[in-house]
Amino acid sequence: MRSFAAGVLLCGLLLSALPSRAADLTVSAAASLTNAFGEIGRLYEQVNPGSKVLFNFGASGSLLQQIARGAPVDVFATADLETMDRAQKQNLIARDTRSNFAANRLVLVVPQDAKAHVAALADLSGPGVARIALGNPESVPAGRYAREVLESAGLWESLKDKYVFGQNVRQVLDYVARGEVDAAMVYSTDSRAMKGRVDVVVELATMTAILYPIAAVKGGGNEKSARRFIDLVRSEQGQAVLSRYGFKAP
Repeated sequence: MRSFAAGVLLCGLLLSALPSRAADLTVSAAASLTNAFGEIGRLYEQVNPGSKVLFNFGASGSLLQQIARGAPVDVFATADLETMDRAQKQNLIARDTRSNFAANRLVLVVPQDAKAHVAALADLSGPGVARIALGNPESVPAGRYAREVLESAGLWESLKDKYVFGQNVRQVLDYVARGEVDAAMVYSTDSRAMKGRVDVVVELATMTAILYPIAAVKGGGNEKSARRFIDLVRSEQGQAVLSRYGFKAP
């Protein structure tokens, strides 16, 4: 028994002497940030040895629903101000950590081997265009921006039978890249991710500026790490990464 007790004590001393592993950091972010945040996450792990960044990418509205239901999330980044405003109203984020860190643009794209002639927004009404991919406006900010553009042009209702709604902007991008639709509305940064498979027809003027806010989620128990990640995103290094992927300064 003495030998056993001594062994347990020794194991305890050895374990206490080992460096503690930094807690995993969970980041829920808009799907359009997938590539840029993936690189920033690797950079965060390099400057914070022993840390691990876990990403959950999706539609901003769907991510908010997950957080509201208690999903363990430390950092929240959305592709619009509206969704973050709702998170703030629900008291889900630490208000003092909220800031805008990037901007984007909406573009009309077609498959590179497009059969339908689409050279402008008005061409979507043509008989050769049967399917138009958009993000679901109920949960996908890119879809709301697209609806805004189409409503402003007086086309939203007349084109409703052609819409194919995606659950996030990357799904919409996949539809057009695979040639399953004749046209789509995605972010400029997404079109760059599929360069060689989709062609940009025109940049679309949105009434609402496309801004990306970020904030620490309350109750995650990892707020210090969340703040470090947010600081990195906003830093010169983080902004350089975002710029390489086509994002603009807010």
